[in-house]
Order: sequence, then structure tokens, then C-alpha cells
Amino acid sequence: MKWLNVLLIFLPVAVLLEITGGNPTLIFISAALAILPLAGIMGNATEQLAVRAGSTVGGLLNATFGNATELIIAFFALQAGKLDVVKASIVGSILGNLLLVMGAAALLGGLRHREQRFNLKSAGTISSLLVISVLALMIPTIFDLTARAVAPQQVAALDVNLSEATAAVLILVYLGYLYFTLVSHRDILSTADDDEAQGEQQGTLWSVPRALGVLAAATVAVAVMSEFLVSTLEEATAALGLSEFFVGLILIPIIGNAAEHAAAVMFALRNKMNLSMTISLGSTVQVALLVAPLLVLAGLVVGQPMNLVVTPLELVAIFGAVIISNSVVRDAETNWLEGLLLLSVYAILALAVFFYPVS
Repeated sequence: MKWLNVLLIFLPVAVLLEITGGNPTLIFISAALAILPLAGIMGNATEQLAVRAGSTVGGLLNATFGNATELIIAFFALQAGKLDVVKASIVGSILGNLLLVMGAAALLGGLRHREQRFNLKSAGTISSLLVISVLALMIPTIFDLTARAVAPQQVAALDVNLSEATAAVLILVYLGYLYFTLVSHRDILSTADDDEAQGEQQGTLWSVPRALGVLAAATVAVAVMSEFLVSTLEEATAALGLSEFFVGLILIPIIGNAAEHAAAVMFALRNKMNLSMTISLGSTVQVALLVAPLLVLAGLVVGQPMNLVVTPLELVAIFGAVIISNSVVRDAETNWLEGLLLLSVYAILALAVFFYPVS
């Protein structure tokens, strides 16, 4: 999304404010705005490398780096010990993809094209993975709630142990998902829309050194902005009247995935709903099966053991989002009313998080 590049002006602004000891709230806002275009640049560079690498390796690159920006932000939050923010960002990314992105794409695409169809096999496969993913994220929370009555003194350590084991299983499932979609069943799941999108990317092909250089520079810039964002989070949320829970669940997922979200909506407006659904559902699977377990394992490395136990509100929200999104996917078509319903659910959840009491 080239129009987002205007926000790159906030990159030097954030650096200057940080060096001069500027207002933490201004640093937070500047860093957040700078990340928006940087995420898009990372995605574009990854796609350029993917086209050069061929279909299988290219698909692996896109799958691996699809949520890199959000992973970087969450890693710095993890390193700073803000575990609740990290877990909220995981849940928020799932909700954002299933409700906000899919809803906006269905609403705007439906208003222009009445009804839009997509590949049911591809979407159905991902929907099945979503159910498994959500169960894997729900079980640690249910385990925590029930284990407290049996072994209250041991439950914290048990939560971490269960989450680490669950993370290992989820990564294995993700590897199986990659093999299924990129190798064994690629011919069944691919569509003409996918080929056309790749053709559009080839029209402005970069050299490998340029793509690698841009990807490296954008990654470093995102890392620096993420550090600024996390270091000023506490002061900024207090000044803005927001809770860290709201920032983690709503703002960070939007900041990290804005470019990808905008692309999904643009594809829907161009009546390429299959690509739009692939972005929203595929990104959700990446978060649940790759980003979440990687952060759990990263917690061991940085000395911040993290479990996958979430609040009851987050638990209900994830379960509801998967049920609603599956009901939309099952008939392989969308319309503007379904989009409106998805956005309405997201708005209600955002309001609930905004008014959620802070302990």
C-alpha cells in the first residue's frame, strides 16, 4: 500500500524524540505510525523474494514472514515482561483477522459486487485448522481454571509446562499445514486469482540484493520502533486513558498488520475474494500455529516464561469469532450483510475491552 509510505516521516520523528528525551506519548504515537508503512515494505520485499525463489520456496517465505512485524513487536513486549500485552496481541490478531478484516472485505466488496465467491476447499481447510488452533489456545485456560481447585500452589508452573508442550505440538501442526498447502495439495488449493496476483508482482520485479536489502533495513527499523513503542507503553496508555489490555488486544494487531489488512480489502473491492479470504484466514492460522508458540518458546530464551492462559473475555471472544467466521465460510460466498455482522461483533468486543476494568 504505497499511500501508507507517507507515514514514514514519523520514523525520524520518533528517533529524534527518543534521542532528545521527548514526551513518551509522542514517541509512542510516532513509533506506532512509523510501523504501519514499514510492515507494508517488509511484506512487499518478502513477496519480491518469493517470486524469485519459485512457488514452493516462495510460499514458505510468505508463510514465514507473513506476521513478522507483529512477532517483532510482541517479542520486545515479552522481553520487557509485559506478558499480558503479548497474550492480548495474539488474541487480538486472531480477532482482527477473523472479524475486522474479513468483515471489512465482505462489507465493501459486497456493496460493490453484491455477492462474492471463493475457493471452498482452501477456506475449508484453513477453517478446520482454526478450530484445532483455538482448542489448543483454550485448553491451557480451562486447565488453569480447573487446576487451581486441585493444586493452587503448583498451577503457575504447570501452566507454563503445558503451554510449552502445546507450543511444540502447534509448530508441528504448522509444518504439516505448510507441506499440505505448498507441496502435497498445492494443485487443489491454488486458484487463478493466486496466479494473477503473482503475475502482478512479477510486473515490478526487484533484484534479489535489493529485496534483501530492503527487507533487512525495514526489519531493523521495525525492531527499533517496536522498542520505542514498548518502552513508552506504560506512560502513553496512562496519558491517553487507555489500558495496556486495550492496546494489546486492539491497537497492536492493527498497527502490525495494517498493510496486509488494507490489501485484503483492496482484493475484495476488485472481486478477488479468494485472495482476500486467504489473507485473513491464512494470517490467523500463522498467528495461532506459529507466532503464539514461537513467543512461548522465546520466553524460555529471554527468561520470561509465558503461558497461554487468557482472560475469560478473550476465551469467549476467540471461540465466538471462530464460530461466526466458519458460518460465513461454509457456503463459499459472502455478501455485505455478513460483513456488517462481523464488524458489529468486533466493535462490541472492542468496546468491552475498552471498558474492561484494570486491576
